[in-house]
Amino acid sequence: MTVLKTSMRNFFAHKGRMALSAVAVLLSVAFVCGTLVFTDTMNTTFDKLFQATSSNVTVSAKGSSDTGETTSSTGKPPVMPASVLGEVRGAQGVRKAEGTVFSTSVTVVDHHLDKLSPSSGAPTIVGSWNSNDARTMKITSGTAPKGPGQVMVDADTADKHHIKLGDDIGMINVLGTHHARVSGIATFTVTNPGAAIFYLDTKTAQQNLVGRTGVYTNVNVTAAKGVTDARLKTNVIAALGHGYRVQTAKEVADANQKSVKSFLDVMKYAMLGFAGIAFLVGIFLIINTFSMLVAQRTREIGLMRAIGSSRKQVNRSVLIEALLLGVVGSVLGVGAGVGIAVGLMKLMGNIGMHLSTDDLTVAWTTPTVGLLLGVIVTVLAAYLPARRAGKVSPMAALRDAGAPADAKSGIVRALIGLLLTGAGAWSLYAAATADKAKDGSAPLGLGVVLTLIGFVVIGPLLAGGLVRVLGVIMLRIFGPVGRMAERNALRNPRRTGATGAALMIGLALVACLSVVGSSMVASATDQLDKTVGTDFIIQGDNEDTLITPQAVRAIKDTPGLSRVTEYKLMDASLTTPDGEVSKKRTVKAADPTYAQDVRTKTVAGNLADAYKPESMSVFEGFAKKHGIKVGSTVAVAFRDGRTARLTVRAITSDEAVIDKDSMYVSIATAARYVPADRMPLDRMVFAGAKDGQQAAAYKALKSALHGNPEITVRDQTDYKKELKDQIGQLLNMIYGLLALAIIVAVLGVVNTLALSVVERTREIGLMRAIGLSRRQLRRMIRLESVVIAVFGALLGLGLGMGWGATAQKLLALEGLKVLDIPWPTITGVFIGSAFVGLFAALIPAFRAGRMNVLNAIATD
Repeated sequence: MTVLKTSMRNFFAHKGRMALSAVAVLLSVAFVCGTLVFTDTMNTTFDKLFQATSSNVTVSAKGSSDTGETTSSTGKPPVMPASVLGEVRGAQGVRKAEGTVFSTSVTVVDHHLDKLSPSSGAPTIVGSWNSNDARTMKITSGTAPKGPGQVMVDADTADKHHIKLGDDIGMINVLGTHHARVSGIATFTVTNPGAAIFYLDTKTAQQNLVGRTGVYTNVNVTAAKGVTDARLKTNVIAALGHGYRVQTAKEVADANQKSVKSFLDVMKYAMLGFAGIAFLVGIFLIINTFSMLVAQRTREIGLMRAIGSSRKQVNRSVLIEALLLGVVGSVLGVGAGVGIAVGLMKLMGNIGMHLSTDDLTVAWTTPTVGLLLGVIVTVLAAYLPARRAGKVSPMAALRDAGAPADAKSGIVRALIGLLLTGAGAWSLYAAATADKAKDGSAPLGLGVVLTLIGFVVIGPLLAGGLVRVLGVIMLRIFGPVGRMAERNALRNPRRTGATGAALMIGLALVACLSVVGSSMVASATDQLDKTVGTDFIIQGDNEDTLITPQAVRAIKDTPGLSRVTEYKLMDASLTTPDGEVSKKRTVKAADPTYAQDVRTKTVAGNLADAYKPESMSVFEGFAKKHGIKVGSTVAVAFRDGRTARLTVRAITSDEAVIDKDSMYVSIATAARYVPADRMPLDRMVFAGAKDGQQAAAYKALKSALHGNPEITVRDQTDYKKELKDQIGQLLNMIYGLLALAIIVAVLGVVNTLALSVVERTREIGLMRAIGLSRRQLRRMIRLESVVIAVFGALLGLGLGMGWGATAQKLLALEGLKVLDIPWPTITGVFIGSAFVGLFAALIPAFRAGRMNVLNAIATD
């Protein structure tokens, strides 16, 4: 009980000094809890939506996906004859059955030809209005669609794009462009996570999405009273046979949830990873805080020992303080985490994914995880300072000798640090010299971890050397004040090393990712220059967007073009000469001019020959695995057609970056074995301009495709810029998440300086008494902060560039061979670190300057 009282007294006596450590715990716990609450809420939202929109049993056409996606490579949804509806209605246990038609292979535009698709990545769905949708949507304005000239739109899409009754809507798909006027607006009665939905009447949907009436994509089946979904499914299968996909409501919901879960899991674990980094940085802050508090209470600890307190009691007293800190920070962090989750929901709403706070889900595991993490991390971080406090002998403490300086432990620490750093460097070398990227990934990961830990352990040794060098370069110009700042930073190398290491972690990751991202852009740009021989690349806004035949005709009719190359993806199974069957392979069908558009290196044969009749190419790795040579025959069973026996005319190099591991056939060859109505649409189209007409052809192409806003025309400059922008956006998002760790590191610098000022109160009073001005004192503290921040930046940037350069060596094995160090970014981060140091010193320097000289000198 006495130990508890002492701990409570000390905790509240130093509550101001504990505050920044508590904030670090709060931020880290809040990020973890916010991530968990946000992803749980999204899961709840999608669960409710999928359960509400699924009928008891759904019958889908053969070829549709488990999630009910009504799309295909032909641009038309898979369908089944209308006779299926009668057969389903005749099945035992069916109360009601209704045929519907839906497609996600449609681009919807307004009268300005602006796309009405969601910005969140959710699908655009065009389909027939039916009673199943009426269960989850209410017509709040106008009427349901009747006839070919009417369409109904969901309220969220109408609000976002300012759509009103009577507005003209264009729906572009493989069958052309269908125009209709908005007859009604329907509002979801459940949360809509962001899909844009447009409804037609059934006959119009059949004609405009499939091209003929008398077919359906789905049949929604409602069970009679007392009939379970499982029984109903069995009865429907008995009536139809096994030629269709039949799923219960739970199976459809589970399949949809599975596809959503894969996206949510990536986001969840990525965000938790960054929260873990923030926790790691926070550990240094907590260690420094308790180390300095223990040092400042040396005499007090000595008195406690002198009157009978044991080492265990002193140790326990410090750990109880850490426990209190962890509990306070974690409880506040759990509450802040809910606020972060609500903020993320609002942010998602701004990009089109609507999440209602009515579905806010706080599972009991979330606060439990947050509290446990916060408390455990805090107590573990305080263990070393607590153990050091327990070692203080009463006599040494009463003489104010301070905590014992263990030279032996410092030597051991340095040796361990050097050993870990050396082992990490060797692992990075092993990764850089690996023959295969897969073989080098494990050594790379091990090298990153070992060098990081090694630098943390060896931090005090590095601080002693680097700070002296930085002092000569940065501080000596400020005269005596600069030299005092240097000595203050060197006074406790362990503390300086820990403070710098906190900043080092975040900046190391920033530098590593910057090097990798910049190298990827430089390598891809280099490959484009060497490999791509076409002037224009025409493709959809995303990988699922197909190019309609109308758009292809418009491209071919564009003046100023010397050639146009179509490019399709064909699903097939391959039987190789060794008798092995390779299922679910993708064969790329293109016009013969593709060999000019993309110059791919071959190790055998001529790629142009692969586009001859009954010919193909394979890639080097596949050829080696199956003993294929030029002249070998491969049986290619096209998924939607017959089996062809094609002669291998070329083997492409595995060093290719663009279209790596590809197999090619000509479109003419594929067309012999796949019926025209099952032939996939183009994924891309390449076009070459006539000599001297590039600018005019570029402008003409854009004009020709103006009516197809889902398709983008790019020249090589556009393509390179987009590639750079995409990687830049990804890096910016990662930098934003890493900002949490850097904020915690800045708090660490602030706390270290603040406690250091308290620790040196008498010294500061004496310096002021002998003539040091307030301005000089503040400058000294600011310079000390800057040199610590720059020290951490040097370690982080150096370490990160080493990691990035090693990672690039592995990327080189995949064809990305250019190492590009983004010096503007590295320089900007380095300069920014100096400003971080200045910012962190503002409050400690201000407080030091306000000290009363006499009171400071009299401080015990």
